[in-house]
Amino acid sequence: MTTQLVPYEQLSPRQRERVQDIEIHPAQKSFSGDIHGALHSLSATAGDAIRGFALIADERPVAFLLLKRPPYLPDWAHEDTATLHALQVDHRCQGQGYGTACLQALPEVARQAWPDIKGLELSVDAHNEAALGLYLKQGWVDSGHAYKGRIGHERRMTLDF
Repeated sequence: MTTQLVPYEQLSPRQRERVQDIEIHPAQKSFSGDIHGALHSLSATAGDAIRGFALIADERPVAFLLLKRPPYLPDWAHEDTATLHALQVDHRCQGQGYGTACLQALPEVARQAWPDIKGLELSVDAHNEAALGLYLKQGWVDSGHAYKGRIGHERRMTLDF
């Protein structure tokens, strides 16, 4: 499996169309939203404070994520980091290592986008055991801080560079 995490603006027109076809399992929508909400966040923002990335496998988008910097950082994030949002792996491709591939490629693409950042942060629902396990396995560290999110308690996780 050859994959590459590519900035959204570098996708071909056909690949951008196919990003819109990414579907996540209905049970995961409460955690990450859907692709249309993520793409709206990306298109509604001027500048490069929100960046979109698609994981390409065999020329086809199979996953998508957003990274944010000030002024769009959540209030719990540190100013010298970027935050991960809306990580979505197409449900027809789940179980094939694409979530892992996204997280492994993420530090490098984040540093290329914003060379001054010191790490990455994310917030994950405390009951989303699959996501928690994936993040921990890839070296993310639970900060020990939880807060009341929109659907339950959220755990903050960090990945330092």
